Order: sequence, then structure tokens, then C-alpha cells
Amino acid sequence: MSEEPIEDAGGPPPLTDEERAMLEAQMKEIRVEDLLTQTVASVLNLSARRIVKEDEVDLEQARIGIEAVRAIVSLLPAEVGQAIADPLSQVQMLYAQKSAESGGGEEAGTGGDQGPAGPDPGPSKLWTPGS
Repeated sequence: MSEEPIEDAGGPPPLTDEERAMLEAQMKEIRVEDLLTQTVASVLNLSARRIVKEDEVDLEQARIGIEAVRAIVSLLPAEVGQAIADPLSQVQMLYAQKSAESGGGEEAGTGGDQGPAGPDPGPSKLWTPGS
């Protein structure tokens, strides 16, 4: 019997030493704020999609996404928070409109009982519907 390694046809090929070194160098350079900024953009886009794409509407998922963005944005540099403020407001308005159309539900960002657990971070620096 041969002792050749069995290749996993479904998984990615193993990394070369050069690829591994390149990934390690990238990990040394990346900052948590960079990853959070990318995450906020992705979550905001997905939240908007869960509001406006008729075959994907899920207002609970949209609400969770909006609340997550609101929680994370305070941890980001001020210029990033300012850049996110307008898109976040737009998604919150879409959520409020869709929620009203579908027979109610709580508006995201109003501080109701459905918000994330934990201490109150204080007033948001971002405009929210109803504030």
C-alpha cells in the first residue's frame, strides 16, 4: 500500500510556506477597527437587503443588524462613525416604513425592550427615527 496523502477534493489546497508568511504579514498589519468597519458595512448592507428585497424580507434580522451597527459604531474612529451615520439613518427609515407597512412592530433604535442586553451606552450620536 502506498502512503501518499489523501487529498481532500472538497477543501482548499494546503498553503505554501510563502502563502502562509504572506497571510501572517497581513494579520500583523490589520487593525481591529479595520475589521469592524468592514463588518459594519456588510451588516448594514445585509440589513437593508432584509428590508427591501421582497423575497428576503426579515424585519427581525434587519432590526438586529441595525442594533449591531449602532453598538459597534461608537467603537470606531469618529470619521468612520460620521461616514456611517447617513447610511444607517437611511436603513433605519426603511425599517420604520416597512415595519409600519407590515402592521407594526417596534422601530429599531428606539430603545425598547428588544434591544441588545447590557448597559445602556447612553444617547446615540446618530440620528434615529423618533429621536
